[in-house]
Amino acid sequence: VQLQACGGGLVQAGESTRLSCAASGRTFSRYDMGWFRQAPGKEREFVAAISASDSPWYADSVGGRVTIFRDNSKNTVYLYIYNLKPEDTAAYYCAAGLNEWGLTLPRHYDYWGQGTKVTVSS
Repeated sequence: VQLQACGGGLVQAGESTRLSCAASGRTFSRYDMGWFRQAPGKEREFVAAISASDSPWYADSVGGRVTIFRDNSKNTVYLYIYNLKPEDTAAYYCAAGLNEWGLTLPRHYDYWGQGTKVTVSS
């Protein structure tokens, strides 16, 4: 599975953005999909995930400001981030996995996209 993330860029605080992650292959619907982010000098952290059965998971740190959605007909998972804050500035990575570790854990995922940057200006 190859993952291509896009979206984000430079946005103003308080605005919203949509990140997309397109997957190659015919088995996209079988994978749990996750979004993680990594700010400069910080460790990668979980943001949101959606299971193959379409159940969403969200990190407490984003406080209900994100929505994850998958479109299996397009092999794409989306992450909407609302009311952006400067602390949301990070590289955002999508990931796909079939393991049993739990969707909030990086080790659950076998495949990672290249990351797309979101920079929030105040």
